[in-house]
Amino acid sequence: QSISHAWGLNQSGQLGDSTQTNRSVPVPVKNLSGIVAEATGDIHSLALTADGKVWAWGRNYAGGLGNGTYTDSSIPVQVSNLSGVKAVAAGSNHSLALTADGRVWSWGLNLTGELGNGTFNDSNVPVPVVSLNGTVVAIAAGGNKSLALTSDGRIWAWGDNPYGELGNGTYTTSAMPVLVTSLNRVISIAAGSSYSLALTSDGRVWSWGDNRL
Repeated sequence: QSISHAWGLNQSGQLGDSTQTNRSVPVPVKNLSGIVAEATGDIHSLALTADGKVWAWGRNYAGGLGNGTYTDSSIPVQVSNLSGVKAVAAGSNHSLALTADGRVWSWGLNLTGELGNGTFNDSNVPVPVVSLNGTVVAIAAGGNKSLALTSDGRIWAWGDNPYGELGNGTYTTSAMPVLVTSLNRVISIAAGSSYSLALTSDGRVWSWGDNRL
């Protein structure tokens, strides 16, 4: 079974090796195998296992580990009340999961609406993203925003928007999903800290958001 390895900064236990010691070479994440996908935020990490469960470790600021606490963990802890997960994503201090029924769940910091549940309240357990029109097939998160790709090739975005990273023609934060303007036939999405990317079926890449660098 596949085992996760991590290296680098470890001040909050984000390497998952049961220590807070920085590592210059890869070390195995403790007590976790059968991993099929991973994601990393600023100082927390996520893993999806083959049984459809999500595990998290590292800093638990605002509940980003999703286990009902606000306590950092240097070993993986199971995210509460989630099953049948097929994809995970991590922003700076929030997390996302996509379940097999096409729904998106979120937890952690919600300062700018990045949880997409219509509020600005943090959550230390998963909450459903609301008002997503269509079946979601992919998710992405970066900084304080989130993205979802639906089966009809459209993108929905929510959260912080100071540089237009929600792609809806405004610079207004949204705590609920908004449709990215003028994009269809999208097959893949990605998110940076303050910008977003989409790949369309004709092989072209589209981008929006912060372009200062």
